[in-house]
Amino acid sequence: QVQLVESGGDLVQPGGSLRLSCAVSGRIFSINAMGWYRQAPGKQRELVAHIITGGSTSYADSVKGRFTISRDNAKNTVYLQMNSLRPEDTAVYYCNADLRRTDRDNINIYWGQGTQVTVSS
Repeated sequence: QVQLVESGGDLVQPGGSLRLSCAVSGRIFSINAMGWYRQAPGKQRELVAHIITGGSTSYADSVKGRFTISRDNAKNTVYLQMNSLRPEDTAVYYCNADLRRTDRDNINIYWGQGTQVTVSS
């Protein structure tokens, strides 16, 4: 089956950097879009960054200028480069993909298991 596996979450000091990765495996016909979401305890899940088929990207206002989303289509992998990290960036980060398993399937939504990012001194 289709799986999304995130990696790269860690404990980091304020001002530090992390690079998250999300690799998609399994039966895939095409990937329409991928994104990164995050959720802090007691808070609503929020979109962090999003990238679509043509390569266009979008970001939450809170991370603009600090985070960069990119993709490697050959590896079916999306990345999130996180710089100038702040304590308020602390959350579980989830990878999301909208994809088709075959040319006759609808676009289905898949989620990774999440990776913990903690920004603290």
